[in-house]
Amino acid sequence: MVKKKAKRRSKGKGKKEAPGPFTAAGLIRFYEEADVGIKVKPQTLVILALAFAITILVLSKLYPYA
Repeated sequence: MVKKKAKRRSKGKGKKEAPGPFTAAGLIRFYEEADVGIKVKPQTLVILALAFAITILVLSKLYPYA
């Protein structure tokens, strides 16, 4: 009689668990939530910074001693 191997099911569907801390080597992994805060594309941030700088330059030319 030939026995079939049982299929193992992963407990966390799609989740990969990080290995434990490497205390023997002095290395410890630290994981932090990255979903906190406002998400902004870098291009949007550069455009907003340029628009702000141009606005300041234009206002300083229009109202030099205000």
